[in-house]
Amino acid sequence: MTATIKLQTYLAHAGVASRRKSEELILAKKVKVNGQLATIGQRVDPTSDQIKVNNKLIAGQQERLRYFLVYKPVGYVSTTDDDRGRPTVLQLLTKIQERVYPVGRLDIDSEGLMLVTNDGELAYKMTHPKFHVPKTYQVTVKGHPTSKALNHLRRGVKLSEGYTQPAEVELTDSDDQSTTLTITIHEGFNRQVRRMLERVGYDTIKLVRIQFGSYSLDDLRGEKAVEVSQVALE
Repeated sequence: MTATIKLQTYLAHAGVASRRKSEELILAKKVKVNGQLATIGQRVDPTSDQIKVNNKLIAGQQERLRYFLVYKPVGYVSTTDDDRGRPTVLQLLTKIQERVYPVGRLDIDSEGLMLVTNDGELAYKMTHPKFHVPKTYQVTVKGHPTSKALNHLRRGVKLSEGYTQPAEVELTDSDDQSTTLTITIHEGFNRQVRRMLERVGYDTIKLVRIQFGSYSLDDLRGEKAVEVSQVALE
């Protein structure tokens, strides 16, 4: 079965505009899919559908494609802009002429590795569950999770979106008050790891994404952001 994505989401991933602005473009009849005027909520397959904005084909591959690994601190939002004036992950990059955007999200209370790019096709592949791109987190929780709780995470946890795929979970450290786990997931639901842990009875103290696909924090070499020449999915 072909994987599809909402048109306004894909336009945002492709760097055309924010999701809200993309919806406005669709309502203004400035977006076409396969020659037909687009509608809000329409789903597209970026690998086969022809998508035009103002009669211009979206062709990110014709631009200079750029890829950055960024360490997002706590307190930053992983969006291109924020109507509440909070700092965004893009502010960690300087002197970038291309319109780039973050791939996937880390909530404001979390930190760690993010990918920023203007490659819409890659953004789609990195975030759609169909492609099973692993994301690994180092998570410190209050208390000491039982074997039963850890095995629950490994089997899959029921969230509002449905059951999560089985997670890889390792206990890496503990003290009198807390436990540190290394957790790998393959989806990207909103605040997923925190919610999974809450579901089995444990509150998160600290969450750091340490790996996204084939890239890890080690690739940053201690910098806030580095540019890489390509991004591998394996």
